[in-house]
Amino acid sequence: MSIVWVGLVILVAVAAGVLPLQDPLAIGDNAPRLGPSTAHLLGTDELGRDLLARVVYGSRTSLIVGFSSIAFGITVGGSLGLIAGYFGGRWDAAINGISTILLAFPVLIFLLTIVTFLGQNLFNVALTLGILSVAPIARIIRANTLAYANREFVLAARALGARSRRILIREILPNVLPSALAFSLVAVAVVIVAEGALSFLGLSVRPPTPTWGGMIAEGGQVLAQDALVALWPALAMFVTVMALNFAGDRLQVYFEVREGGL
Repeated sequence: MSIVWVGLVILVAVAAGVLPLQDPLAIGDNAPRLGPSTAHLLGTDELGRDLLARVVYGSRTSLIVGFSSIAFGITVGGSLGLIAGYFGGRWDAAINGISTILLAFPVLIFLLTIVTFLGQNLFNVALTLGILSVAPIARIIRANTLAYANREFVLAARALGARSRRILIREILPNVLPSALAFSLVAVAVVIVAEGALSFLGLSVRPPTPTWGGMIAEGGQVLAQDALVALWPALAMFVTVMALNFAGDRLQVYFEVREGGL
């Protein structure tokens, strides 16, 4: 069920432009803070904008940031983790040192620095969260690589004269990748929450671009008058994050059982 929900959210986000939705940025076309009706299934916000359209288009921002950040983290952090786990020695020490520095660096200061110098836009937010995801992903991939670095098929490839690059790509990576993909779904959920928190603090994509966190912040200002303005984006974020976590856990169990059977 969780995978179905994640797939549905992705499908709706991708197809938002062709769905019969109102303009999520249109101001003044409707009365403010209308309740749910046939014309506005989720009602309108304090500026008269259709909440359903804003929740759907807000999912685009969250999913783009979530998946692109983790794709960056898997690519960079995964490569560093493979190198550290396979070669060890100075490579391992250097990469572990970099990971420790990244993990110890104050996240909020890093985000404020990036936003101040590069500006608040979708690319910079995704890049920043992607950089922050490199260190934990590198450590996870390193640990998985260590588990395979001295397995029989790797030793056999070495004995046959295979180069390190071939061993990493052909022998170790296919075994490490499934668990990394399962973990990536959980990581996407974490990034979506992080982006929502940044939007709530005004450090993510600038208004009026809809984001779930930004909508929650806007709804918080009129919470006493109309709680639904904040409830719908909060509910969408909660269910999506929960579904990603469940899907990641299910995939992790599946790959562990499959590996145990081998």
